[in-house]
Amino acid sequence: MASLPAYSHYEHYNVTSPSQYVVHVEINRPAKLNAFHRAMWLELNSIFNKLSVDPAVRAIVLTGAGERAFTAGLDVQAAASSEGTLQGSGSVNGVKLDVAREATMRRRDIYEFQGCISAVEKCEKPVICVLHGISIGLAIDLSTCCDVRICAADTKFAVKEVDIGIAADIGTLSRLPKCVGNFSWVKDVCLSARFFGAKEALTVGFVSQVHENKAKAVEAGLKAAELIATKSPVAVQGTKELLNHAKDHTIEESKFSLAYIALSRFPLSSKVYVILLTLVIHLGLRYTAIWNAAMLQSDDVTAALLSGIQKRKPTFEKL
Repeated sequence: MASLPAYSHYEHYNVTSPSQYVVHVEINRPAKLNAFHRAMWLELNSIFNKLSVDPAVRAIVLTGAGERAFTAGLDVQAAASSEGTLQGSGSVNGVKLDVAREATMRRRDIYEFQGCISAVEKCEKPVICVLHGISIGLAIDLSTCCDVRICAADTKFAVKEVDIGIAADIGTLSRLPKCVGNFSWVKDVCLSARFFGAKEALTVGFVSQVHENKAKAVEAGLKAAELIATKSPVAVQGTKELLNHAKDHTIEESKFSLAYIALSRFPLSSKVYVILLTLVIHLGLRYTAIWNAAMLQSDDVTAALLSGIQKRKPTFEKL
């Protein structure tokens, strides 16, 4: 497993490369069940922003250190401190804030927190989340940002926010209904804060695999990442982008996505542009067509096709 010097300075994460083009990001605060405080989500944001544009990275696996927890969620003690997210500041330079100013400061804190966690979802590279043990609160926020979820049989999930007197505000209530097709079940677990296990998570489609223990779950996650990393990075990143777009838009909306993406990629005189724009007009699904209007010109397409004909494993340039 190779170390990555560019990521070695992070205090709360171990970032390594177990195989070519694959990066393993491990939340590293096991003594506190990997519970998050502000410095941790700021580091998470920095790590995933870097990984997103790192040409040596094609797939990412996110795990938690230790045997007890993926993450116990928010470090409530830190959050409730005088400078924490839950407590708020109350005053600036000794002057008590009115309700509007206090609310404004808290809103900025929440936006920052949301943005840091959303960096996982916005990462251009596929992210595979491997959960185990205690996986509550922020664990759901984080895992719903990931592209694939795998868990160990001992995983205990819960959307715990109502138990600390708040509505989940970092992404679970927006993302979980889109990850799971059963809206009644989503409301059940969010309103009650009850625990649910790996078997139930698999049944409703929240996870796609369950393994006997953490070690085997992590092994499966790394194996999946290694497979993805053998594919064209152009094709993989495009597939993730288009699936995420489809998740957040209706088919009708997809027909009318902005065409400037294509215009910025190549000139109007391009034959591929003209052909695909004609297809767009007649068939809709504009966003997908515009994306591929650029990406079909990649050398990866030729490499993939020739490798199939020649019955050999293709290799692709970094992206």
